[in-house]
Amino acid sequence: MIENKPTILAVDDSFVNINILNEILKDEYNVVTAGNGKEALEILGDIYPLPKLILLDFVMPIMTGSEMYNLMKTNEKLKRIPVIFVTSKDDSECELLAAGAVDFIHKPFKAEIVKLRVKNQISLKNYSDSLEVLVAEKSAEVTQTLNNSLQGLAGAIEDRDLESSEHIKRTQLYVKAIIDFLVGSDSIYAQQLIELQPDIIMKASSLHDVGKLAIPDKILLKPDKLTPDEFEIMKTHTTRGKKIIHRFDDVSLSQFLKHCEDICYSHHERWDGNGYPCQIAGNAIPLTARILSLADVYDAVTSKRVYKDAISHEQAMEIITQGRGTQFDPIVTDAMLLISDQIKIIAQTYR
Repeated sequence: MIENKPTILAVDDSFVNINILNEILKDEYNVVTAGNGKEALEILGDIYPLPKLILLDFVMPIMTGSEMYNLMKTNEKLKRIPVIFVTSKDDSECELLAAGAVDFIHKPFKAEIVKLRVKNQISLKNYSDSLEVLVAEKSAEVTQTLNNSLQGLAGAIEDRDLESSEHIKRTQLYVKAIIDFLVGSDSIYAQQLIELQPDIIMKASSLHDVGKLAIPDKILLKPDKLTPDEFEIMKTHTTRGKKIIHRFDDVSLSQFLKHCEDICYSHHERWDGNGYPCQIAGNAIPLTARILSLADVYDAVTSKRVYKDAISHEQAMEIITQGRGTQFDPIVTDAMLLISDQIKIIAQTYR
């Protein structure tokens, strides 16, 4: 193969056609050839870098061009390679374009037409590749900036709520431990959690109380129990948290932001529908929020506050058990109870 030249894969069952295409293109491109679709797919499995373009005969024995192209569309890497179908004059141009061709070349070949159409498609492919790299780089940069901003918010919550020392860290680790067990034990939530991406859930869990930034100090930092009216204001940290997350970007465009929204807004909902702010119940509550709810309650009751003492791990687990099927998702509750020792170690280590 000649270095610094784009590679083209030419697929045709006619040895004559292959030779003609090679002669037309060899000065400007590295031309790799195959005699049918099956052979071409085998070549694509081994060649690196992948061809910039495929010239594909539409009618071939063993595997037709259409069959090969349909298989390519199921592969994330191969489906990005543009295909020019090589056809006879009798083939339907509409059928070819509907099949996914970016262009087509009729037989018998005219050298200038072949060169121009190949050149145009490779120029478009190079532009597309460059654009994708740019978007990926900018996306990564934006995502990192967003990540840093939201993690900074998490730190601001701890700085403001003087009694929440290490609360965020412990909560994240409880969430991770529960998810790891649910996935590792092949629970009914395993596949759903894999699709939700556990590492992103863990990061998002640090923002569960971001709405507290909008709660007045006289309520957030009150040294004893809140009055009913004050508690109603405190409950708005769920709705205010959702609004804060929405200021960053469209949550439908980011799984991270979607998890942040679900957790902020719904981690005080109850399995039986008696929570807040929306009184939704059961599986209507986002799974991420149902997991965070357990972690948050456990950490709250095992932490000392100026208006209350901490209770023991064993007492906390009894509260968790009593809340199974009423306050908490039964399956998530069972998972937490089964890893009780691990939860206790996290609580003691980051206290």
